[in-house]
Amino acid sequence: MNLLFLCSQNKRRSLTAEKIFDGYHGHKVYSAGTESNARVKVTPGLLGWADIIFCMEKKHLRRIQGKYFDIVADKKIICLNVSDDYDFMDRELQEILESCVYEYI
Repeated sequence: MNLLFLCSQNKRRSLTAEKIFDGYHGHKVYSAGTESNARVKVTPGLLGWADIIFCMEKKHLRRIQGKYFDIVADKKIICLNVSDDYDFMDRELQEILESCVYEYI
């Protein structure tokens, strides 16, 4: 499966998720941000590529549904409800992501 993780800046949460899950059971994983100044900005191509889209917060889900509704309308989108309180590869963040994501992949 192709998995896409989204947060705001693509510097901590979604990037951590990409590092954790890329290659797990053969899955391909990318991450991106929904803000205009994100490290890697979400694109229509990334959204179309993804089999499952994981949003860290509801605001990320609202942003992609508002801007790319035609692309994501039939996609499986999961909101993980992970707040922006962690550094990149923070151990607690890793544990939270692992406990939330494994059931979907």
